[in-house]
Amino acid sequence: MLIKEYRVTLPLTVEEYQVAQLYSVAEASKNETGGGEGIEVLKNEPFTNFPLLGGKYSSGQYTYKIYHLASKVPVFIRLLAPKGSLEIHEEAWNAYPYCRTVISNPPYMKDKFTIVVETLHLHGRGDHHNVHELPPEKLKIRDVVHIDIANDPVTSADFKPDEDPTKFKSQKTGRGPLVGQWMDKVNPVMTCYKLVTVEFKWFGLQSRTESFIQKSERRLFTNFHRQVFCWMDRWHGLTMEDIRAIEDKTKEELDKQRNVGEVRGMKAETD
Repeated sequence: MLIKEYRVTLPLTVEEYQVAQLYSVAEASKNETGGGEGIEVLKNEPFTNFPLLGGKYSSGQYTYKIYHLASKVPVFIRLLAPKGSLEIHEEAWNAYPYCRTVISNPPYMKDKFTIVVETLHLHGRGDHHNVHELPPEKLKIRDVVHIDIANDPVTSADFKPDEDPTKFKSQKTGRGPLVGQWMDKVNPVMTCYKLVTVEFKWFGLQSRTESFIQKSERRLFTNFHRQVFCWMDRWHGLTMEDIRAIEDKTKEELDKQRNVGEVRGMKAETD
């Protein structure tokens, strides 16, 4: 088991981030779908009476997605896993400002592989000690990682000039660009406390794979939140009703993109 808590500080209010996150997830999903691979949304519905974080949160929005993304899985796992076993299932309970996401592979690895991401969104600059109320034995092995969306390096493959927080200035809010010690100066300010617990019970591959997954999570959080900030003028001012409409439209588009790829693949096999 490998536990890391990533703290992502942003020049937003907690209320703004709720809309920003959902909008950005919908947009990013489109970029991952096509050619028979991609994201399949099975459920997106309200939930109640599901206690989270010791019962402090119990209602919100539940989503169930399947990621058909074999090409994104590490090569050494693709070589070992049977064909068709690489779909990833994601269940999420969004009881904002708290969210819990469980990622697994029920068809093949069953209980041998889980990633649990628990996020609490709070006002401030990321200096709360134990927002997830971890017991002493888990707190002892937790590693805290602060993510700076402006100053942390990104790979050349991930870098996009129009998603660079050091260059972006919002026309709607006047926020940005983010330069120097920006986290000490911005107002408003909030932090996403993302606790990631990874378990990969596969002899000989456990530590290597758990470390790879944690590095991948850090990369994902960094790139995603660079987008959240630089897309500010797209989502700022949207309501939750607007977001649900965008999600419904996105689901239709994802199904269409993924199915087109599947049809092409079947045609190629029969030709």
